[in-house]
Formats: sequence, structure tokens, C-alpha cells
Amino acid sequence: METLTKIKKVNLNNQVYDILKEMIANYRFIPGSHLNLEQLTRDLGVSRTPVWDAIRKLEQEGFVKIEPKKGVLISELTPETAIELYTVREPLEVLAVRLAVERIDDQTFKKMAQCLKKQEKVIEDKDLIGYSRLDFDFHGLIYNSCNNRVLQEMLENIKNKSRPIAMLITPILPRLYHDHVEILEALRQRDREKAEKMIQDHCRNMLEKIKEDTENGNWFKKKLPTNLK
Repeated sequence: METLTKIKKVNLNNQVYDILKEMIANYRFIPGSHLNLEQLTRDLGVSRTPVWDAIRKLEQEGFVKIEPKKGVLISELTPETAIELYTVREPLEVLAVRLAVERIDDQTFKKMAQCLKKQEKVIEDKDLIGYSRLDFDFHGLIYNSCNNRVLQEMLENIKNKSRPIAMLITPILPRLYHDHVEILEALRQRDREKAEKMIQDHCRNMLEKIKEDTENGNWFKKKLPTNLK
């Protein structure tokens, strides 16, 4: 692991928690892998106490698992949980778009367009990790525009729990990208009905893929692409 910047001992527990959560969100650890706590304490320049406090909080939120004789493992997303997450996510995403359509501004449109350009490149490279990051960025811009903190927190929580997804979505990346293009266009036109329909279709495309891979036995463990940064 690369050397991390030492952190000041102010609000230490929260700092360690934020750093570890961000590392998990950015795929610094492969789902199902063992978390080396001794290495983390050295890299962060802290004692074991704030690290363990952060680990316990992350365990409560479902990001890690503490197992006897195995230690701390990065959580893996099961097919069943993925289906539950996307089933809940769909109506919340629709609501977020409904609220955002009148509030979203030109600066956000610019950021979304920039995100789509980057998505084109990672899709061309078949970079699933890169696409996942940009997908979350794209949806996050909509969440930020809905101006509803409770809804935003709910969707961010679902988004974070969806990160350790263990499936190959390469075949449907062009379709998902097209959904994003249509969602952005509908928002630009302030077309609430179209925006809601497109975000609904987008979530259902993913849900169908999850169910299809589950039925076909294509859901896998510990086989994410090796281009983790």
C-alpha cells in the first residue's frame, strides 16, 4: 500500500473513519479481501484504537465484516442484497429527479456533461471500476440538486452499499451510458415526466442484469478487474 499522509490527532476517530470509508468507496480494497489493520495503523500514523473504532462503525454500516479467526474482511455484495438495493433505489431515484428537475443549475449540467465524456473513455477501455466511479459521480450530481438532505443521505447510503458489486456489466455499459445521456437531456429540457421515466428505466436495466447474472450463475466473488488503483 502506498504511504498515506499522516493525519493530525484532531477528531481522530472521525478522520480515520472518513479515510477508511473513502478508501473502500474508491476500491482501494477488493471485496472479500482481508484488511491489514497493522499496516493501516502504520500508514495513517495512529494507534489501533481509532482504527478499531472506525472498523466497528463501518461494520454497523455494512462495509466490513469482523469474523473470528479471519479478522476484518471487506464486505461483498450478494445477489440477494443487490436486488434489494436496486428495488429500493428505483423509487428514490425517481423522487430525486422529480425534485431536481426544477432546481438543477447550469454548472451542474456542465459537470454532468464532463462526467459523460469520461464515461465514454472508460467504456471504450472496458474499465468497470472506472465506470462505477463515474456512474456514482453522475448520480451524485442529481442527488445534490434535489435539495432534500434526508433523501440525499438515503441515496448516498444505498450508493455506498452498492459499490462492492461482483458482476460483469460490460455488455450493458453502452445501454447504461445511453440512459445517462437521455437523463441529462431530459433535465436540460426540464421535462420531469421524461426524466422520471429514464431514471426508472436505468435502474430497471441494472436490476434485470443482476437477476439475469444470478440466474445464469455469472455472479462471481473476488474476481473484480485487477486494475484497482
